[in-house]
Amino acid sequence: MKNFISLLDISGGELKSILDRADQMEILWKANDMPQILKNRQVGMWFYGQGFRNRAAFEIGARAMGASVTHIPGEIGVQEPLEDIGRYLDNWFDVLIIRARRHGDLLKIAETTGAAVINARTDFNHPCEIIGDLQFIRRHRGGLSGLSLVFVGEVSNLCMSWLAAAVKLPITVTQVAPEGYALDGARLKTLNNIAAGRIEISRDLRPALDKADVVYTDCWPKTDTDEEADKIKRLFLPYQINAEKLSKLHDKAAFLPCPPVTRGQEVSADAMLSPFNKNHEAKQDLRHSENAVLEFAAGG
Repeated sequence: MKNFISLLDISGGELKSILDRADQMEILWKANDMPQILKNRQVGMWFYGQGFRNRAAFEIGARAMGASVTHIPGEIGVQEPLEDIGRYLDNWFDVLIIRARRHGDLLKIAETTGAAVINARTDFNHPCEIIGDLQFIRRHRGGLSGLSLVFVGEVSNLCMSWLAAAVKLPITVTQVAPEGYALDGARLKTLNNIAAGRIEISRDLRPALDKADVVYTDCWPKTDTDEEADKIKRLFLPYQINAEKLSKLHDKAAFLPCPPVTRGQEVSADAMLSPFNKNHEAKQDLRHSENAVLEFAAGG
């Protein structure tokens, strides 16, 4: 049994193997011949928030591979101390798929249970979402080597996982964001020192789009007041992806706005209608990639 908490925790070879297996899982799914590696195993799903894509994809896959699936109620770290929860769960589950509000809570569970822990999203990173996107991009593009991906948005959990992908794979990830919302220089240097690919930072969107194979957006930073919302709009609206900007991409490029998509903020309504937009098509790969992650965690 293995944890799957960050792309930084696995090797580039392991990441490539998961993507290869995801392609095979798609074939097995269509043939109704899924491997039964989870037969007679208990999978616990503990999800903070209302997101449904990863939750549904994981549950469908776990059941197809023979698991008994249980949804755990409540929110991690609220009803009971974290140092106790993992030990209770250890009595019942072989695999835990957890979407936690705080990354530290997920790590605490992983430290105190012998079950394999899969990170289905935290406030720090979102590796399973990126695995699915990588599988789609590889299929759409014919490979990942030399990929240039432009990430438009703040240093979010999605951004951190894309930067981790550039550490493990020979790809370039360029984060484009207003001043004050980009990766800090010290962390940029640390990651590039160990990267198989390249991480770049820019405040200028146009030149970044000129070399982009994939344009990836995340939602605007959350705000609590009207004053903060006005500031975010002023800073981020020039970075909104619209159909005119997408028209400058090369013919085989793809636009992947990460859901939930907010039209009028990080994307325009006409961008969602662009032929470059592969948002809905890409999510079919989420199920197959997460099946491969399940098999990796279960020791397949």
